[in-house]
Amino acid sequence: MKSTTVRRTASVVAVTAALAGVAACGAGGSSGGAAHRDGKAAAGETARGGADTPAGALTALRTAADSTGRADSARVDMTVSMGTLMSMKGHGALSWGHGLSGTLTLTYTGGTVADTMRATGTTSVQARYLPDAYYARMSDAFAAQAGGKHWIRYGYDDMARLGGGSGAYLKDQMQNNTPNQAVKLLLASGDVKRAGEERIAGVHTTHYHGTVNVADLAARTGHSLTAAQLADMKRQLTDSGITTDTVDLWIDDRNLLVRKVESADTAKGALTTTATYGDYGVKVAVGAPPRGDTADFKELLAAQGAGAGAS
Repeated sequence: MKSTTVRRTASVVAVTAALAGVAACGAGGSSGGAAHRDGKAAAGETARGGADTPAGALTALRTAADSTGRADSARVDMTVSMGTLMSMKGHGALSWGHGLSGTLTLTYTGGTVADTMRATGTTSVQARYLPDAYYARMSDAFAAQAGGKHWIRYGYDDMARLGGGSGAYLKDQMQNNTPNQAVKLLLASGDVKRAGEERIAGVHTTHYHGTVNVADLAARTGHSLTAAQLADMKRQLTDSGITTDTVDLWIDDRNLLVRKVESADTAKGALTTTATYGDYGVKVAVGAPPRGDTADFKELLAAQGAGAGAS
């Protein structure tokens, strides 16, 4: 395996594992204050027949954001696709009570990304998410070319430095993201409507739909970003062709998020992420892999000749 392949593969996993972590939760969030309305308000709207109005939809989503946020953990099944570049699926369990943590098993199912991964003997990756970094478990063939180490550590601080404004935003989202952020995403936009009732994963749900301006949302939700980082991230969003994010949510009768679907057009093709949640409150235990079997992404790039400032 050539050093360029090792670098490319490590970079591919950096993007896809991070994308999976964000997709499993949500693409952003509001300041949170509007989401903490108690359930009595939603019940009052429903009793008055206001559930089908925009105000009723917003009230119901505020309750769902609060209930989902307080649940602290859940099992998740997800899919991600981006034009001909990639498609993957994942499953696992995540906790968000004290920062995002948990595990996802990611399987590359198509696109040029899957071709790159197959070249290294890897078709699936176990991703572990911790408050300061995420880890990806690679194949034996990859480890043979990476100092014998199977795991790659992606520190959020390193990703912020390597990725410019988008990297800083990614760090912010990975450390502060929760599934209810998808609900807050629609609350932040104000553009939401009730779209009917459906059974999802055997559960009765109410469907909500809306559209978000991605750049405006990022400016509201990237709380730890500097003005320069926000400007850089907006430029990168413009270059990627992402302008709006269409969001569909399904909320059950306990005011918990059951499924979310987000879609956007990009320069690489249509981006669609789907996540389905269940078993809220499940116990999630995760730790860093053995240090002796772990390579650091930044150091791996330098060792393979990419240099510490590679992007």
